[in-house]
Amino acid sequence: MPRKSELTRLLSLPTRTPALSAYTARERQLITTLKTPRQVQRYLRALPYNWEATLRTFRGSVEAGRAQCLEAVFFAAAVLEHHGYPPTVVDIESTDGLDHVIYLFQRGGRWGSIGRSRDYGLHGRAPVYASVATLVRSYMDPYVDGSGRINAYGVAHLDALSPADWRLSTRSVWRVEQALIDMPHTDLPTGERRYARALRRDTAFKASGAPTNRRTMQRLYGDQVRHWW
Repeated sequence: MPRKSELTRLLSLPTRTPALSAYTARERQLITTLKTPRQVQRYLRALPYNWEATLRTFRGSVEAGRAQCLEAVFFAAAVLEHHGYPPTVVDIESTDGLDHVIYLFQRGGRWGSIGRSRDYGLHGRAPVYASVATLVRSYMDPYVDGSGRINAYGVAHLDALSPADWRLSTRSVWRVEQALIDMPHTDLPTGERRYARALRRDTAFKASGAPTNRRTMQRLYGDQVRHWW
């Protein structure tokens, strides 16, 4: 797990934050209106999921009106850096090669996240976790779906990770995705018993035909769901 000093260093790295004048009127309106991580998460949950083979920047996602997981991270980072939050992210590494990326923030000494996913349980988390590792563990059970299984995670500062313009470029920024894959990760494997239990639970739920909503997720995953955004 990253040392506390390393996380402190990441949070304090310089950013390439553009002036508000660099943004369009629509972009500025979003930046000035969405002032908190919770507000950003609600906005992203309401956006259609992007099923296209793109990796749009903040500008691209605003224009398209949709986002996938890493595009949502760019959106959150571009908005919240104007409200005092550094552009820090977590890459959650899965054994099936389908990593999930979440925006990482700290409030009151606790860690939370913002995320966008096709899966209900892989969105953001309230800032209640004492460490980044504990935050990542909160994704372990809902990550299991027959192929997905968390085995490691890495923390990065987007501006230190890659020179690509993830804020305002009009092109897909695949260099950022590759840099996240290539960066060092900390092992955090899902235990065998936990994985088997989560897989049985997920398989039974899918076979039941029950709708996926907060009530059914609470029955499936218990009290932890109250911290899911």
